[in-house]
Amino acid sequence: MPGAVIGATQRTLRRAGDGAGEWVRRSSYLRKWLVLGVTIGVIAGLGAVVFYLSLSEATALLLDKLGGYLPPNAYGDGGSTGDAGFTRWWAIPLVVGGGGLLAGLIVFTLAPEAEGHGTDAAIEAVNTNPRMIRMRAVLVKLVASAITIGSGGSAGREGPTAQISAGFGSLLTRWLDLPLRDGRIAVAVGIGSGIGAIFGAPLGGALLCGAIVYKDDFEFSAIIPGVFTAIVSYGVYGSILGFQPLFGYVATDYRFTDPVQLVWFAVIGILGGFIGWLYAKTFYFTVGLTHRLPGSRIIKPAIGGLLVGVLALAVPQILGSGYGWVQHALNRATLLDLPLWLVLVLPVAKIVATSLTVGSGGSGGIFGPGMVIGAFTGAAVWRLLEPIAPAVPHSPAPFVVVGMMSCFGSIARVPLAVMLMVAEMTGSITLLAPAMVAVGLSYMIVRASGETIYRSQLENRDVAMANRLNRAMPLLQGVAVADAMVPPRLVLAADLPLTEAMHRLESESVPGAPVVDADGRFVGTVARIGRSDPDGHYCVLDFVDRAAVTVPPDASVDLAIEALVPERHWLPVVDAQRHVRGVIGLREVVAAYRRAVQQEIGRFATVAADVEIADVVVAAESPLVGSALGDGQLPDGVIVAGVLREDTSLPPSAATTLAADDVLTLLGRRAELDAVAALLTAP
Repeated sequence: MPGAVIGATQRTLRRAGDGAGEWVRRSSYLRKWLVLGVTIGVIAGLGAVVFYLSLSEATALLLDKLGGYLPPNAYGDGGSTGDAGFTRWWAIPLVVGGGGLLAGLIVFTLAPEAEGHGTDAAIEAVNTNPRMIRMRAVLVKLVASAITIGSGGSAGREGPTAQISAGFGSLLTRWLDLPLRDGRIAVAVGIGSGIGAIFGAPLGGALLCGAIVYKDDFEFSAIIPGVFTAIVSYGVYGSILGFQPLFGYVATDYRFTDPVQLVWFAVIGILGGFIGWLYAKTFYFTVGLTHRLPGSRIIKPAIGGLLVGVLALAVPQILGSGYGWVQHALNRATLLDLPLWLVLVLPVAKIVATSLTVGSGGSGGIFGPGMVIGAFTGAAVWRLLEPIAPAVPHSPAPFVVVGMMSCFGSIARVPLAVMLMVAEMTGSITLLAPAMVAVGLSYMIVRASGETIYRSQLENRDVAMANRLNRAMPLLQGVAVADAMVPPRLVLAADLPLTEAMHRLESESVPGAPVVDADGRFVGTVARIGRSDPDGHYCVLDFVDRAAVTVPPDASVDLAIEALVPERHWLPVVDAQRHVRGVIGLREVVAAYRRAVQQEIGRFATVAADVEIADVVVAAESPLVGSALGDGQLPDGVIVAGVLREDTSLPPSAATTLAADDVLTLLGRRAELDAVAALLTAP
């Protein structure tokens, strides 16, 4: 009977979803995003409230009652000053380690994808599959993060909140069968509105919806729905927990009147860029080391938590979110009460603690700790300069606020969004002008390094489109441009009269053509234009696009896809001598993929019924190092199904060259596999 009831309920929900999905898909842009925006915004706001209350209860139970220590709170969280010291110092490592153990048990038993900080998973959903976030992972993330942070783990509360609202956007995408584009927007606005709600920063959260997906671009289609969704989520959250800024109204009397201060803000920006880079490097070094270490994944967050607890005995400020200590740093008197060595050490200590907590497999965000790290970077600069340098503000608040903006805004690759969020969290809108110097410098430093704290971010919208096409046609990485291109239907001479060139383009029914000089070397492309030149004053060279994108014939087709944006339908294929070898467009890409699929079917048709699979590591002494898979040195009965080089999967094409330490995934009979393994691993 219960099974029948559940089945009937599921069928009812499915029918309701079909009807609602049809209504949404047929709706206008305004009606669609009013409905979806309100729905996602309400859930984002309620999710932020639920997580905030869960975290408060977990902190009171675990860190306060069991550990005997209560850290200070930010103004918006109650503003308590916290305990002066540990009541039971010996309990701190046990409580933090125990919280990591319990969180690891919950995560790796119920939803392993909830490991880590959560925001990367939501970004990956936007860039890959907006239907991929399971609601089980969302619930597990909420509980595990409350335990991790509540027991003293160094993590932020934005990651779980972002995953709650992004997960609901993913659920709506599945339930309403939204198109891919609408699903991506739904998940993106979920990320920004959830973070904006928990931090009380709706405008920054709205901008975050479009900025956090890419390193160097905006998802503009998500910003306007994000504006509406973020204010709804903020309204829900604030109506229950209050609308006060997280850190109160600080630096409201600050006015930028002395250009000398730009030098000090520039110093903060430079330090913020390097500290942010160190944060990302340390965090992902810890993630990689944790994955390589033997042992159960459940135990590793406990070990990380235990180490954090031991470190906290010397530096208690690393425990929990750390927002209360940022509140202390904003005030001159409380900041001067902290020892100078502690202010200088705290940014690095917080980096280590967050890496151990979240990088070891614990659950929590990395956004919040990044702002704490930046805040004390600014505080350290103020403590060092205030006694000796001119034009340093009397209050440390401007330096602390700008430190938050520059450090995390740069390493998250969302400088404008974080600037606005921190300004909203501190009520310090007057700091935006001088902060531009710091944030601009820190962002340029991080961008030059190529680093980001969110590894799921893609470079830009063009790369995102190419990635989606590559996922739909994965064999393209093994297809060379030379095998996909076709001869150009028309090549124009640079000195050809414009009128004749336009006539040829029209008669051949092509949108454009390569242009070559008198020696046959490529100089650019020209497109059809609605212009006549009866007097013959112009030639093709006057209208050629010299910056036209080209691809070499030996590149893989996926490189060409990155350049085939909606405004560019074809590409010239040019060799090293600048001679035009062919052209390639989406039609040629699809045709090449069809041929690759047929070849792959033929390749796997030879697999015997008693086939086995084996992974073999190529030894440095193997005679096959440096040879290509297509050289015929492997038996015909063995199929190379995959090549893994470090963390990169290479296409097992004939042109793929073997290197030492490559991991080959082989299919074949046992005797043939043993023979190949001997060839790959022995001199």
